[in-house]
Amino acid sequence: MLQLNFPNYTFKIKNIENEDYIFDEIRKKYIKLTKEEWVRQNCVNFLVKEKKFPQVLINVEKTLKINKLSKRYDIVVYNSDGSIKLLVECKSPEIKITQKTFDQIAIYNMSLNADLLMITNGINHYYCKIDYENQCYKFINDIYNK
Repeated sequence: MLQLNFPNYTFKIKNIENEDYIFDEIRKKYIKLTKEEWVRQNCVNFLVKEKKFPQVLINVEKTLKINKLSKRYDIVVYNSDGSIKLLVECKSPEIKITQKTFDQIAIYNMSLNADLLMITNGINHYYCKIDYENQCYKFINDIYNK
């Protein structure tokens, strides 16, 4: 797979009927290895290994309802009290991150109320802190597990 702007991680990959699958340590199962899944799995490892978020507080690809529509977020990191610390939107490396991507994660966050947002296509990473009082997000240089 394509080299991403994350440290190099080791993954369990297997081939089933000429298609590659990657083991997801969060979901505890093999998932079809698409370009977006490659970004998602690297991002999960980044959050656990570099940012020291506990793996048990991470959730991957769950459905949420927004205005009666079913949507799926990529990654959520919870605080120990059950509130959401971080919402992550992953895109394939060839997908350019645009205002539309920020609008998408902002809409998801209206239901989730995360403190921080991360958007990545594996090459470019953007971090935002939510300012609920002024109803906006502010770009920050990095995310921290505090």
